[in-house]
Amino acid sequence: MQLRGAVDRCRAASAAKISPHRSKHAPGPLALRGRAFRGTLLLTHLHWDHTHGMPFFRSGTLPGNRVDVYLPEQGVDPEELLARAISPPHFPIRPKQLGDGWTFNAIEPGHHEFEGFSVDAPEIPHKGGRTFGYRISDGSGTLAYLPDHNPISLGPGRDGTGVYHDAPITLSKDVDRLVHDSQHTAAELPRLGFLGHSAVDAVALARRANARQLALSHHDPWRTDAEIDDLVAQHAAAPVRGFAARGGMVVDLP
Repeated sequence: MQLRGAVDRCRAASAAKISPHRSKHAPGPLALRGRAFRGTLLLTHLHWDHTHGMPFFRSGTLPGNRVDVYLPEQGVDPEELLARAISPPHFPIRPKQLGDGWTFNAIEPGHHEFEGFSVDAPEIPHKGGRTFGYRISDGSGTLAYLPDHNPISLGPGRDGTGVYHDAPITLSKDVDRLVHDSQHTAAELPRLGFLGHSAVDAVALARRANARQLALSHHDPWRTDAEIDDLVAQHAAAPVRGFAARGGMVVDLP
């Protein structure tokens, strides 16, 4: 099973990308080896860092493309909702002008099927708009995708990093890989938690959910590579193995 996903920030759409194509492992934009993208983009929510890369998604503009975009239902036409940020005077074109191969759709929380993948989409807490997490499986491997998650909005929890509430635990239960928000450290949360993100200590959630591996994502943009590596090293002895997700990763699951 291979899931090509923007597991960090400012990717083609910083969304979970699901395609029936099975390509060989290749870094970054070479994953499709120059072919047009034909598949689904699942947007967790509509903040800039998760939408503004779409017009620059090169494989989504090639002849023969099919890009079906799905976003959380919010009572407004999906394309119109995206156009509030992607349209003149902020940007030269609207989303629907990206090409004939693009469609824009809304989904409700629940179970869905896309491109032969099983997708569960519960609502999770995050500041500033309806946000989903995604659990994606092809029956042989499973990935949970929670790039933006604000558990402290439900209370500080036992250790000050947020409440272990049902949605992320169910979403992450026994997954092969959990991709999770890690913008802050526990020490930074009292000062920066108002931004709506999680701490690197998401390793505790991974352990509670029995996830097999944790990909730390949505890094603080001011944090250097060396600092991120140091945060990973600090959790090297954790029972769930973790690593720092980076732009262009191609994730192979069992």
